[in-house]
Parts: sequence; C-alpha cells; structure tokens
Amino acid sequence: MSTTISAGADWHEDFQEWLQPFLAVFKRSEQRCWAPLYLQGLLGPGARKSVEPMAERVCPGQTQQLHHFVSTSPWSTGPLEQVLRKKADALAGGKDAALIVDDTALPKQGKHSVGVKRQHCGVLGKQANCQVLVSLTLACKEVPVPIALRLYLPEDWVQDQTRRAAAKVPESLGFETKGDIALAQIDAALADGVRFGIVLADAGYGSSAVFRAGLTQRGLLWAVGVQPTQKVYPVDVELSAPVQPPIGRPSKHPRPSAPSVSVVQMIETLGPKALRRCSWRSGTKGMLSARFAAVRVRVADGALVSRAQHLPGQAAWLVCEVRSSGERKYYLTNHPAGTPRMTLVRAIKARWACEQAHQQLKDELGLDHYEGRSWLGLHHHALLTMMALAYLQHRRLASALQAEKKTGIQCTGSTTAAVIAGGTPRHHRHASSRDLRSVSSLPGHDKPASA
Repeated sequence: MSTTISAGADWHEDFQEWLQPFLAVFKRSEQRCWAPLYLQGLLGPGARKSVEPMAERVCPGQTQQLHHFVSTSPWSTGPLEQVLRKKADALAGGKDAALIVDDTALPKQGKHSVGVKRQHCGVLGKQANCQVLVSLTLACKEVPVPIALRLYLPEDWVQDQTRRAAAKVPESLGFETKGDIALAQIDAALADGVRFGIVLADAGYGSSAVFRAGLTQRGLLWAVGVQPTQKVYPVDVELSAPVQPPIGRPSKHPRPSAPSVSVVQMIETLGPKALRRCSWRSGTKGMLSARFAAVRVRVADGALVSRAQHLPGQAAWLVCEVRSSGERKYYLTNHPAGTPRMTLVRAIKARWACEQAHQQLKDELGLDHYEGRSWLGLHHHALLTMMALAYLQHRRLASALQAEKKTGIQCTGSTTAAVIAGGTPRHHRHASSRDLRSVSSLPGHDKPASA
C-alpha cells in the first residue's frame, strides 16, 4: 500500500463529496469557496499551519482573504458542528463507542488572546500561560474522532469587560466550569443522535460530584478518574435516624453506620492480594498491563452535613491502578454490581484515545498554530481542524477496507484501529496528513472571492 495519496480525480472527488454536507450549511458562496482552501492548508504539507504560510501554499497572494474567512467572517459554527457529529457517528458511533471528556491546552505568550491565563497546561505538565479547550472525542476500537472543542473562559476574563470586548467574546456568555461546558457538549451530542456506550473523563472532571451527577441524571454509563482525597463509604453502609440531643439544635441528618474514608484508605483495607495484573491492549513494546483492585463503595457525595462531611450517595465501583513505576491512580465507575474486573479496566483505559486525537490535531493539523486573538476566530480554526481530522479518519478507514479486500486479510481489533488512526501495522502502511503532499494543488476550485 502506497504511503501517499495522489492528487488524482479519485482523491479530489472523494474530498469534494465528503465536504458537501458542510458546505451546504454555509450561507454565502464566498465561505463555501474559502472553507475547502483552509482545509487543504491544514491537510497539506508544511510544518506551520497558521494563515500566512497556508495561504502561500493554497492561494498565493490572498492571505488577507483567508485570514478574514477564519478570523472575522461571521459564520456560525453550530450548523457545521451538527454535520461533524453526524460524520463522526458514522465513523465511530455505536454501543461499543466511548465519549471521552478532556481538555487540551494551547500555550500562549502575552495576555490578549481570548481566555489566555496562567493555569494548568497539560502539554507542559505545569502552570503556564495558555488557553484551555474543553474537548469531546468519540472513539471506538481506539479510533478517535473529535466532535467538540470549546474554550474555557476563566472567571477573571468573564468579569473583565475591556478584554472581553477586545476579544469579541459574546455578550451573553457568563462563567461556566469545565464540567458545565462538557455537559452542554454531551447534550448536543445526544440531541444529534451520536451513539456511544459510556462517558470517560479524567480526575479533572471526575472529581466533581456535580459532573458525575449530571452524567447519572442523563442515564449514562460513566467511568472517571478521581483524586486520592475522594471520600467513600463501604457499600453496605446504613443510615439511622438522627439522634436528637437533650438540649441545643435538633439534628436534621441521618447517621451513617460507618465513617467515610479516602479512596486510598479504602483500597488499603483490601490488602495486597486484591491487586491483580490485567492487560488491556497491545502497545509498541508489547501488551500494556498494570495491577488493579476493584471494590463496590458508596460515594460520599450525598447531602452535606456538619464539618464538610457528605452522606453516602450512589453505589459505584472504586478501581485502583498500580503502575510499574509504583504510581497509583483511582477511578469511579457506575457499572452495575457483578461487572467483571476486566470490563472495568478496558473501559477506564479507553480514555487514552482522546490524547492521541489531541496530538494529531496539534502535530499534524496545527490546532495550536492559530495566531488570532478573537473568540470567533479561535473556534472557527478549532472546528476546521476537527473537520480535517474527521476527513483523515474517513480516508484511513477507506484505505483499511480497500487493503482488506485486496489481501483477503480481515483487519480487526488493534490492527484496524492502528490503520484508521494513522498507525503502521506490519502488513500495511497508510497515509497520514504529512503525506498529503499534493492536496494544495487539487483542481476544480474557482478563484476565491472575499469572505
């Protein structure tokens, strides 16, 4: 299998056909002309995917028009996001799919880019000046398709009317936590019929009782990371009627039969024999494995009582992962009682697919290369990078199916996943976006007009 995709009619026609539902929702012909060019710039060669170098490759001499299209042209992202969700569902949706909540940071200098602040920057692993985008990724069999990227606007930005106006932040936008943003994105996915079997998130989201409750209220299966300080009760804890003191204020809350403890303490009570080695997928150096313990608990996220203590809430699985380095990670999941440990482990470890998607969005498609400062421009660029990655996944899947037909070897499991995600299994090599060297010379485009 060739490692490049030629610029022949097959590639051009496929790209145009795939793009048609997106172009149909643009209200102006100029926007329908510039969108394919911008996508070609993202998909094509070149280490830098900011406007000026992309314009030099796909529309020399028209940098300002391309910049206007992405930064200031007032097209709405909503209709295109709906098309993207439907495209993603066709690629990866189903009962075996996971909807992964995470965020990704874009390091920045200065203080004028919308939402920039000194905050936790995952890509650097420390506090740094950056923008943070809350993301939603649909993944099936390790194949990720991002469907949402929404900027988290820190509270001091929300309150700063001068900076808001300069960055053109919508006037109606108030402060939202990352969890609030994620739940709104999930609601949009559900409304558009995106199919998935479970929601996954790291401790940045899973440690929020409000976020977990929001998932439960929507009737969703979930598995999330939590901090070691998270409190839980034994699963058989019972509540007794409040004891009324002879004098003083009467007690309003029932009393649990056992105290709450941290997840660390709960796992320690199980003893070392509770940890068992489990493998979940094949990596570059063989099977990935760690030791896991799992126990049913009641999460301490019920009614708040005195001294910042919470009563028992819903029952859940507490899972502890002990890595080869000795590092321990803790998770909660609302899988039903009796669920096999291996099922819990595979669900928890499926979250890595979103990290792969974020890496591709940045390394191959220039998510972090946007140099504008406005709210609208950033979200235009982020949406277009997600569309570009969705097209790559479509193309890679088509390549995998074509190879299967030619060789008669059925690509299943991790092999298919690697192919679609741009990997290189032993008997296949498929195109990544770095190999689309001729995209910028695709025929069939009219001369661009102003956006």
